[in-house]
Amino acid sequence: MRFAMLGSGSRGNGTLVESGGTRVLIDCGFALGEAELRLQRLGIEPAALDAILVTHEHGDHLSGVARLARRYRIPVWMTHGSYAIWKDRNVPHCLRFSPHQAFRIGELEVQPYPVPHDAREPCQYVFGARGLRLGVLSDAGAVTPHMRAMLAGCDALLLECNYDPDLLRDGPYPPALKLRVGGGRGHLSNEQAASLLRGYAVRRLQHLVLTHLSETNNTPALARRAVAEVLEDDPAWLVCAEQDAGLGWREVV
Repeated sequence: MRFAMLGSGSRGNGTLVESGGTRVLIDCGFALGEAELRLQRLGIEPAALDAILVTHEHGDHLSGVARLARRYRIPVWMTHGSYAIWKDRNVPHCLRFSPHQAFRIGELEVQPYPVPHDAREPCQYVFGARGLRLGVLSDAGAVTPHMRAMLAGCDALLLECNYDPDLLRDGPYPPALKLRVGGGRGHLSNEQAASLLRGYAVRRLQHLVLTHLSETNNTPALARRAVAEVLEDDPAWLVCAEQDAGLGWREVV
């Protein structure tokens, strides 16, 4: 199994997951031409995608999904709640699911799970293939016991570190937006993300990728420092995904 990211942040998100002959894209928050360029940069032709999985309806995750799906006739998967609020449903094939309902796409086992975020029915995903597990967590205002259970025992983890609390507090966002980002249905701070790793089976991790870093309220150095303190180490397999450069392919073996 391997994964890569088209980009990660408030200006657009997209994550590729592949195993054997199966390849899926989680979210597409980029315009069609930009998504095509970013896929090609990773050596992927859009027509080779087997599915687009949606986490929720916010524009930085959903805005490019319909156009990409229409042009290349890619099936779209999303929760019933996300579908109900989606304005651009004109796609060749859309499958809806419960965030508690596991399903399979080719060689990938897909386990969605619900997260607290200010969207209609948001979810994140754990992928399984050949005895390996890849966990994805972003756009959540808190870490719940159910989320911890779902993400336990992963071989690779993509983990949101959206903001540093001091930078958010002192930064330029208006008060209402600060409350939204830092609230229980907003985004994970560096410290909240790091707390997920306390008691975690870190020795099993081959990759830990910090994602969705705010360009205004965070820095890669602050995110890495918060997580490294919990790990009591700053290993080479701890990296930050970038908004523009995304993340190159990483193998999980």
